[in-house]
Amino acid sequence: MAKGFASTGDMEDKTITFSEIGRDLYAFTAEGDPNTGVIIGDDSCMVIDTQATPAMANLVIERVRNVTDKPIKYVVLSHYHAVRVLGASAYDASEIVASDACRAMICERGQEDWDSEFGRFPRLFQDAESIPGLTWPSMTFSDSLTLYLGNRRVDLMSLGRAHTAGDIVAWVPDERVMFSGDIVEYKSACYCGDGHFSDWPETLANVASFEPEALMPGRGDALAEPDTVEEAIELTAEFLHNIYDSVEREASRGASLKDCFDKANDVMRPKYGDWPIFEHCQPFNISRAYDEARGIDTPKIWTDKRDLEMWEALQG
Repeated sequence: MAKGFASTGDMEDKTITFSEIGRDLYAFTAEGDPNTGVIIGDDSCMVIDTQATPAMANLVIERVRNVTDKPIKYVVLSHYHAVRVLGASAYDASEIVASDACRAMICERGQEDWDSEFGRFPRLFQDAESIPGLTWPSMTFSDSLTLYLGNRRVDLMSLGRAHTAGDIVAWVPDERVMFSGDIVEYKSACYCGDGHFSDWPETLANVASFEPEALMPGRGDALAEPDTVEEAIELTAEFLHNIYDSVEREASRGASLKDCFDKANDVMRPKYGDWPIFEHCQPFNISRAYDEARGIDTPKIWTDKRDLEMWEALQG
């Protein structure tokens, strides 16, 4: 019998940081756990990504209330994954905003993703019984949407497929700060199980074209300097290339998924083995890269059953 998912043994609480990365712009981070962004405007606030449960979202709300008493008007979902969206009800927001593609993915695979992620990473689902159900956006858009928090402008944009097909970013032009979701990570492994390796580098280039002064990645420390933003984008691109180039090369020779997994680990573990969630992500990443290398454009839906079958095949 294969060992359990790498993340099932990760039960140690992480140190939370709530840092200001621009005027009235905050990043809630926790040592490689999912990040949440906060934008404070003249009359209201916006939260970007919610944490996995309402109970965990309250950890964000506590810190928001330390810096403002303005109401949280908007909750923005950078994509559909359970750890990003299922805490939304705690914020009591007027609108929950996402891309059209994100909403479609919730319809197609939201429940399966919830079941899958809960089994993979139990620590992120503290007080799971507080989740009222799937989070449904009340406002969606195709390519871009501009919202105003009083006079503060926030541009929500789809810059291309990357971590999922429905990723969006939030751009605050008055401070040149971007909230990237999991399109960009900083010294934390990318989860690519629902990703698009062929498109992701171009999407990263689109992020870079804004020349952000600061950026909150999906995981990892908040990035308060342009040089560090550039470093994070480059590290993310390098991580993706290391996976896909290795898998594509082996798959073109007719190698099995297990052989591709072993070869990619030889390449990647020396570089990234100490990054948060590397061991957890690697089997899912290699499985998706193997499918894409063989011409499967739309990621297969992960289910709790499929998770276990894949994990046992690659880890046993």
